[in-house]
Amino acid sequence: MPQLPRLLERSLPAQTPHTLVERVLIPVTSSSPQGLQAALTQDPWSKSGKYALGWVYFSIILLVFTIAIHLYHWMSDRIRRATYKEEVAKSSATSSPDDDFEMANMPTNNSTHMFFPRHGSIPQQQQQEEEETFLSFTPLNRLIALLRYFFYRPLPVWRIRPVRYLRIRKREISFPSPGVVFLVTAAFIFVTLYCFVPQPLYYASIQFGSPPLAIRAGMLAVAMMPWIVALSMKANLVTLLTGIGHERLNVLHRWGGYICLFLSLIHTIPFYVTPVWDQGGLVLFKSFFRGQSYIYATGIAALVPLIFLCVHSLPILRAWMYELFVALHVPVSIVFLGMLFWHCGNYLTSWNYLWATAAIWLTSYLVRLCFLNWTNPWRMSWLIGEEAALTILPENAVKVTIPSQVKWRPGQYVYLRMPGISVFENHPFTLASLCSEDFPSEYGEQYRDMVLVFRPFGGFTRKVLNAAIDNGPNHTYRAFIDGPYGGMQRELASFDTVVLFAGGSGITAIVSHLLDLIKKMRDSKAVTKQVHVVWALKRPETMEWFKEELRICREYAPPETVHCQFYITGAKRVGPNGFPFPPPSPSRPVSDLVHGKIDKAFHGIASKRNSALIRDEAGGDPEKERELRRENEDGISALPAPTFLPPPKKAHTRHNKPDKLTIPAVNTNLHNANNKSFDFGFPSTPTMLQKNLMRFAFLPTANKKTGWHTEYGRPDIPFMLKGLEREFGKRTCVFVCGPPSMRVDVQRCVASMQQKVWGGGENGRQEVYLHTENYAI
Repeated sequence: MPQLPRLLERSLPAQTPHTLVERVLIPVTSSSPQGLQAALTQDPWSKSGKYALGWVYFSIILLVFTIAIHLYHWMSDRIRRATYKEEVAKSSATSSPDDDFEMANMPTNNSTHMFFPRHGSIPQQQQQEEEETFLSFTPLNRLIALLRYFFYRPLPVWRIRPVRYLRIRKREISFPSPGVVFLVTAAFIFVTLYCFVPQPLYYASIQFGSPPLAIRAGMLAVAMMPWIVALSMKANLVTLLTGIGHERLNVLHRWGGYICLFLSLIHTIPFYVTPVWDQGGLVLFKSFFRGQSYIYATGIAALVPLIFLCVHSLPILRAWMYELFVALHVPVSIVFLGMLFWHCGNYLTSWNYLWATAAIWLTSYLVRLCFLNWTNPWRMSWLIGEEAALTILPENAVKVTIPSQVKWRPGQYVYLRMPGISVFENHPFTLASLCSEDFPSEYGEQYRDMVLVFRPFGGFTRKVLNAAIDNGPNHTYRAFIDGPYGGMQRELASFDTVVLFAGGSGITAIVSHLLDLIKKMRDSKAVTKQVHVVWALKRPETMEWFKEELRICREYAPPETVHCQFYITGAKRVGPNGFPFPPPSPSRPVSDLVHGKIDKAFHGIASKRNSALIRDEAGGDPEKERELRRENEDGISALPAPTFLPPPKKAHTRHNKPDKLTIPAVNTNLHNANNKSFDFGFPSTPTMLQKNLMRFAFLPTANKKTGWHTEYGRPDIPFMLKGLEREFGKRTCVFVCGPPSMRVDVQRCVASMQQKVWGGGENGRQEVYLHTENYAI
């Protein structure tokens, strides 16, 4: 036995330890054991690299399918908008007479539809229907609707009851969307079958080679590394090809890491089931690897960082110590990749995937430099960032205004870092403003105001609020921006009907979309006919956040196209004893009907009272009476000028431009006399009597003609969508950004609506698309 290492060296002079770590290639002779012959013929180690290709093919198939669906929607949306634009241009060309002789027949011959043309036959409407069906492939639309019927439905939420003696608080465990669960389950089943179905799982002796089960699992785990890293990067190729933002791909990144840990354990356990120190395997091992303290040292060195990454990425721990998670995740990932290089030792094709991982990582970071506002030497913000001003809004919300040369699309978000408040914290916030020439910045012609509005809770957002309170509005801060990222895959302008749901601060993700859509509708670049906005908020003061934006939407949108409903969920009617009245109950329809009649009666009284006061004030002057009625109508006044004191201090030199935020100084005790007097009908500080009568006396009358009204209570989303469904066009988009309860209700309703698409419902409905936004971003 001591002569065995020397004999091996003589019999294999061309072999090196570099090629013999996993399997000692002993020549097969007539005297070779039967187990060795089987090991070299059944699933030989030299061909085990094919298992890594299995995961590559699986991922590419999913990627190609996603890209195909994305391209189909992208092309059909563009064709629809282009066709509509062409129809509008054609209609405008025929809307006026060519000469005076056609004036007699202008109402018919030159109308939009040309009902009774002067020459030729009456046009038929079938041509437009054929063109409409040509733009969309009906079988594919029905297949997509069938998939959405299952994938749009939310999974149930597990609620953990509090246990006092165990110090367990009330928690809710939510699961990913059904689509993510389907993909993760399919990947888990694939790798499990790919590991355990091929035979053999073990060899008769460890002397004949490493267990084939361990080699398969190890190659699959290594092949997953490029995809796991690509799905985690903010700037990645998958987002570019599929249009899916990295914040949505991040959930696949996490679950990919868990599957990689599962495969790593399958790779590790067989070496302990049939250890190398049994059956003479240790002698062969030591003959090629001298001076190692532990034979599995490289494997353990790679497994420990992977376990740490997966454990501290669990939602409970990540939410508990988020700042620590952000600080440690990337450095530990780099250590893990380095340990994999050491462990794999360039056997088979392992290093090919590891080098690909490193290349993807480095390329993504280089591309990400283009998304930073301080890395472009041709901008004034190079190396110093932008200037930012803070404004405190009602309900302790914070508005961050950053004049920037960065361009963004509606619904995107940026990562904000403010060294003057917190050097190391970098958090995402949704952009609540529109990057358009219609909204210029006073900072300069090439600048647009990047507006972030958020409600502080803790951590960085609380520090921003405290800084705004301590330093006042006269102070400016340096802002370093990373982004923009994300956004919708589709454009709202491609849908006939758009329904927008917002809950609380979720309105920040909708405002920019709404402004952009109305701008395109005004310019005849959108096929949208109806827009419904539903905003549920706790208190009416929250409306002040985007009062000016809502005014723009109402004044500039085409007539009878935008309908807004505001639901005040936090207001309560207080009785004489100080306790709130019980809320309306669905089990008492008669009582609710009576209350509804009383509401209408009080609304009528308030309307007549205002009308009488207007007549008395006008004193018989019809012009003054019309002016007073116009001021009193259910409109939305402009947002008062921000309560900024004198302009902020200088930050950097600019050529021919003032080097400060040009925000006008305003006396906070005065009101702008040019603004309309109506402000949603809510007093700023209601008395107890006003609180008791607020539901009846101070709410504007629900104006069905204009479609803008305010109500108390929570919106009944299923009932509301069922009523709006009757007005849906061929293609409808439902957008929701709010708390989980709102998202669940919307998801269930939209999933049920898919039956009328894949079942061939009325009005030739082609699509009901759902877009949900994360409430926290």
